[in-house]
This record gives sequence, C-alpha cells and structure tokens, in this order.
Amino acid sequence: MNKKYEKYINYIVNDIKPPYFINMRDHYGLKDNEYSFVLSKLYDQPVTIKGISVYDTNGKVIYQEDSDDDWYKYKYNTNGNIIYSEYSDGEWFKYKYDTNGNLNYRGDSNGNWAKWEYDTNGNEIYFEDSDGYIRDDR
Repeated sequence: MNKKYEKYINYIVNDIKPPYFINMRDHYGLKDNEYSFVLSKLYDQPVTIKGISVYDTNGKVIYQEDSDDDWYKYKYNTNGNIIYSEYSDGEWFKYKYDTNGNLNYRGDSNGNWAKWEYDTNGNEIYFEDSDGYIRDDR
C-alpha cells in the first residue's frame, strides 16, 4: 500500500461513523474490495466481510447494517460471550458473566437491569431486576 493511500485509509478510520458501508461508499468513495482495509484497522484485527456484516477473527459478528440503513455493533469477551451491543437508534446493552460463563448481569440504555446468581451446578438460584422483581431460591 503506498504512503498516500495508507494515509487516506488512516484518515477514514479516524473519521468514519456508522453506517460504515454506506459512508465508505458514499462519503469516502471506496470500492467494496477496499472496505476490509478500513474495517480491519477500525477493529484492530483482520475481519471477514459477508454482505453487510463484519466478522472478527473468531467468526463472531461485530458489525451489521440492514436495508433500512440501521446498524448494529457487538463486542465479545475472550470466552466468546457478548458483553456489549449497540444499535443505531441509540439503544445499548451491557452483559457480564460469572467465572463459569453464566450471564449474571444485563443492563441497558433505558436504565433497566437484571442480575442472576447460580449454584455450583449452574442452576439459577437468584434473580432480581430493576422493576423490583426478586426470586430467591438460595
């Protein structure tokens, strides 16, 4: 990659906002075969592009667009569990897991949350949410 082209790709990486595919095409004039240069740098890893979906090195979808120009972003922990999702409408979700990989917290952009606890066999023994519902089987 020549220096001028590399500088342009780096500029795009630092400037671009979702929806990525539309902006790469319409605002930066890139061709389909150039998208991976930008997205790999943006996500700091090699990516695979299938249609309007972007996959990380573990085959997990990390970004998608749909035909209505809506977009979706996803992040995962080292165990492959989703830890964050964000949508073009501004909604987001955060997830946490215990050491056994069980979901033990979920929160969202609306202030809603839920917590779980599990016994040593992975059975749910406690649940609580932001609506005040509690189920305690400990």
